[in-house]
Order: sequence, then structure tokens, then C-alpha cells
Amino acid sequence: MGAQRWLGVGQAQGSEPEAGTRAADRALVHADAKLLIVFCSEALDPAAILRQVNERSGGVPLIGCSTSGEIAPTGSGQGSVVVTALGGAGFSIGTAAASPASRDLRAAGATVAGCLAGTEERPHRVMMLLTDGLSGDQREILRGVYRVLGAGVPLVGGCAGDERMAQTFQMHGDQVLTDSVVAAGIGSDAPLGIGVRHGWRRVGEPMLVTASGGNRVHTLNGRPALDVYMERLGAPSAACTSQEELAKLALVHPLGLGGRDGEEEIRFIAGGDFADRSLACIAEVPQAALVWLMEGDAESVRWAGSAACNDALEALGGNPPLGMLAFECVGRRPVLGHEGARVEIDEIMKCSGGAPVAGFYTYGEIARKQGVIGFHNQTLVVLSVS
Repeated sequence: MGAQRWLGVGQAQGSEPEAGTRAADRALVHADAKLLIVFCSEALDPAAILRQVNERSGGVPLIGCSTSGEIAPTGSGQGSVVVTALGGAGFSIGTAAASPASRDLRAAGATVAGCLAGTEERPHRVMMLLTDGLSGDQREILRGVYRVLGAGVPLVGGCAGDERMAQTFQMHGDQVLTDSVVAAGIGSDAPLGIGVRHGWRRVGEPMLVTASGGNRVHTLNGRPALDVYMERLGAPSAACTSQEELAKLALVHPLGLGGRDGEEEIRFIAGGDFADRSLACIAEVPQAALVWLMEGDAESVRWAGSAACNDALEALGGNPPLGMLAFECVGRRPVLGHEGARVEIDEIMKCSGGAPVAGFYTYGEIARKQGVIGFHNQTLVVLSVS
């Protein structure tokens, strides 16, 4: 007979000896773990961390990735490893990996989605995805998942991070991977809740995407996209020719894609082409879509964090949470500021009612409660487990 359902979180600083062992030991509060989720600073040796975690757990199914910062019950920080353990009665787990993902992102999504099919049927299900956000348009991965699972299985997760947008890594079992998608299909006897909010507000009139391809927007309202973007913001002339100045504007003025449920999908502007005057985004901006300039501040972004947590808890139908996982865009951190980021994590902890919280700062967030859409930027996604 398994122990009561449980979720444990352990964190260890990279400066601690055998940091992976220590973090796993703190997370494994019972002996019947079903799944481990590892968030590891890219400054650490991922192979050593993974070996230590697996030796401590005895080979419990595992997925994980590198981060742009880690979230744990003690708050947010960098240079650590955070291990979440899920166990006890009433869970079914399947894991999978696909690499190299960039050769065919849609096929990679379809491959990992199959891990849910072999698990014991449970009334509540979710597919958790940890991906290499530098491998291409992440919506293609989700299209592959959708092709296998349809719209009925919720998705949650995020894109692995680093400190330079140079290379990220993913973990599956005893393997450290790059350019990959790793996934855990989770079946549960009790509810699982997803909250997704961003806190950005529309500015001005909508713009029509009149020419785009993949993650590049060529024209808005029939004119070069970069020029329209700059004019709408009243940007200084330096920003029209400097990637550094453009990056400062883009951080606090992403694009918002109109959503059917009233909450826009956010697209982070990763840069511009000063020759053809186009904008590059992290994911696809479809042609003929309506988009808005968005703005926000520390207060509105922090409010969204609380709202996402409340939405995730409401979906539990009154059941208390065992714990929560947070996938927080690294692009929100400069808007919040150091103090605002600390307050936001404190509010997530308060919302959980003392249940453990783990997560990481991402290069993109995955959340789909229903339907096809599910990739986000500069957003907070929360998964609650009961």
C-alpha cells in the first residue's frame, strides 16, 4: 500500500557538496516517488547533478532542464538545483524525450506526446513539456502534441533557460540533452489545476499583421513592422538603429495577440532587422492576426502572478494543494525588479497555503487548458497538484 499522495521540494546551492544528492534528499520525503522534476542552474555541471539525483532516488522517472533562475520555497535565486518529487497513491507517470528537436519540431512534439498513452487511465491528466526554446518555433511542438492527444489533455511547462540565450539543456532519465523536448505525462486520481496570466495591458488601436513568416513579422498595417512599432511608441531615434535600445523597449512593450478567451497571447520581441525593418519574435505571429502593443508595470505583473495562482487553485474544486509548480518568464523579472520578484514569490507561497512551491525562470511558457493555443511569453504559468 503506497503512502498518501505527496509532493516534496528540495533545493541545494551549487556551492554545497553533492548538491544534486542534497536537493533530492530534501525532496524525497517518502519512499514511493513516481516522478522527479529537476530545475538546474546552467552554471552547474548537469551530468554530475543528474548522476547524484539518480543515485539518491534509485532511478525514479525523471525530467528536467536548465534555467535562467530557480524558484523554491525559500524564494527565487540562481546557481542552485531544485528537485520536485511527486509520489504516493493515485498517480500514473510516463516520460519521453525527442532529440534533435530542431530537425522537425512537430514530429518531436508528437513523439513525446505518446508517453501518456501507455499510462494507467486516470480521471485527471496533464502533459508537462520542457523544451529547448532556442530550437525554433515552439508552437510547432505543441501542434505535434495536439496531433496525438487532441484538445482534451491540458499542457503545462516551459522553455529551458541559460544566462546568455546561447545553449540550454534538458534532462531525461540518466541523459543530459540539448536541442530536445522532454515530457512527463501525468495521470491523477485527484484534480490538477492550471493558471496562466500575464498582467500586460493593451495600448492604442489594434494592428493587422499584413505579412509574416514563422516568428518574423514583416509588415503591420501594410508598412514595415519595425517602423510601425517604433512610431506607435514614439521611440527615440537611437532605438531605430540599435539592437540594445530596441531590446530595452521590447522588454516592457511586447506584442499581444487577441485571444478568444479575452486573455491575449504575449509575443516577446527578440530583435529587429534594421535592413528590411521586420520584427523577430520568440514564436509565430500569424498573418492576418490582430495585434496590440502591450504595456505593464511591477504592480500589474505582480497582480497577474496572484491571479494565476488563484485560477490554478480554483480548478482543484476545493481540494487542498499538495504543491505548486511555477513557470515564470525571465522577461518579467526586470519589470518586477528585485524587490517585486521577491514579493511575487512570497505571494505565490502564501497562495499555496504552505504547500511547497518549485519552478524556474523560462524562455517561454506552455499552458493550454483546452483548444489548440498554448505557447506564451512574458507570462506566469502555475500548475497546482491535489
